[in-house]
Amino acid sequence: MAARRGHGFRRGIGRSIACTHSKRGASPEPHESSTLHQPLGLGGVLGVRIRTPSVRIRAVEDRVPVAILVVDDDNDVLTAARLLLKRHFDAVTTTNQPERIPSLLAETRFDVVLLDMNFVTGERSGREGLSWMTRILAIDPEAVVVLMTAYTAVETAVEAMKLGAFDFVAKPWQNEKLIATVRAAAGHRQKKVEVRQLERQNRELAAEMNRPSDLVLGESPAMRRVFELVAKAAPTDANVLILGENGTGKELVARELHRQSARADGVFMSVDLGAIAETLIPSELFGHKKGAFTGASENRIGRFQAANGGTLFLDELGNIPRHLQAKLLTALERREVVPVGANAPVAIDVRVISATNAPRGELVDEQLFRQDLLYRLNTVEIVLPPLRERAEDIPLLADHFMRVYARKYGRAVRRIAEDAMAAITAYPWPGNVRALRHAL
Repeated sequence: MAARRGHGFRRGIGRSIACTHSKRGASPEPHESSTLHQPLGLGGVLGVRIRTPSVRIRAVEDRVPVAILVVDDDNDVLTAARLLLKRHFDAVTTTNQPERIPSLLAETRFDVVLLDMNFVTGERSGREGLSWMTRILAIDPEAVVVLMTAYTAVETAVEAMKLGAFDFVAKPWQNEKLIATVRAAAGHRQKKVEVRQLERQNRELAAEMNRPSDLVLGESPAMRRVFELVAKAAPTDANVLILGENGTGKELVARELHRQSARADGVFMSVDLGAIAETLIPSELFGHKKGAFTGASENRIGRFQAANGGTLFLDELGNIPRHLQAKLLTALERREVVPVGANAPVAIDVRVISATNAPRGELVDEQLFRQDLLYRLNTVEIVLPPLRERAEDIPLLADHFMRVYARKYGRAVRRIAEDAMAAITAYPWPGNVRALRHAL
């Protein structure tokens, strides 16, 4: 047989794995109790060969939930890698056909890609591996690629690192070093995912902060009392509970509290608890760790952490189930949250403003709502009157909405006829200010 790249590696493992060299495309499965004997070394990078006693691979009961793709044209290398890695990691996919890489990446989000640098017999330049690594990173910018080779010049290694390689593994590899490298690569992948997620959340938060809010309008005695309470409560860091029917403007008041507070330069984050499934509320508020539950494919910070330094608005507070209220109370009392699946708490610095359309009688019913939680949330309580109880504000609101829509659609401002204004003023508006706005 003609000499070819990596042949010394095959001799090192051939006596210990009961398999023969297969045709290109095959992926032999070693027996679970196989013992792998191989010389350990740093390979061609340093030109040093270090021999050490044989290493028995022991099964690891708790495998790390990491998905690995191994690409090498030598089936014996793939067999050895699969035998070793499956003992330590959750999922290992191998292929001896680099042209399958794009389709495999489309099917699975791999945490680590172990990629050979040479695929053509006799080729030692490493250009093929660099080319495939560039394609991998173009498909998945968060991919973490570890290159494998028995022949690597220093110049090629430097170029590979500049192009985005995470590390090198010399063949024949040292088992402990390979496992440690894969673990480090998986951790790097997780950090890249978290950074990308935080960048996305920051963009969303910036858009949320820059979104213009409507004015809280009113000249009636009831609204003047609301404005007085807002002016007194806003400069403090006290938690505020806003009560009112649907459409009365509870979120607008919450935004005004934030705008006038010392946290105005921070985040204002709104969470509609009525729109979140009960089982997802803990994850939504407190975050979760990767693997905490089915579908938790990556770490995710919760709304409390995302709003750190700013204001968190919990809308439709009455929808939070009683058995979850204890977790919310703990977060408020200790000023820390524990993401789902985590063991350590995370400190938070958040002002909480809550709102509900539930009758106050429901909030004071111990069977429905914890009174110690209510005490924490309503340091200041603001009650918004329904529009029917401040009908004198309807003309002011109607004129304001007419100007808003004229500016939005580039039209001249039109005045509402007196008889039409009298009609809308006399109407009870069960949907309150929101319904009035939609009608106009």
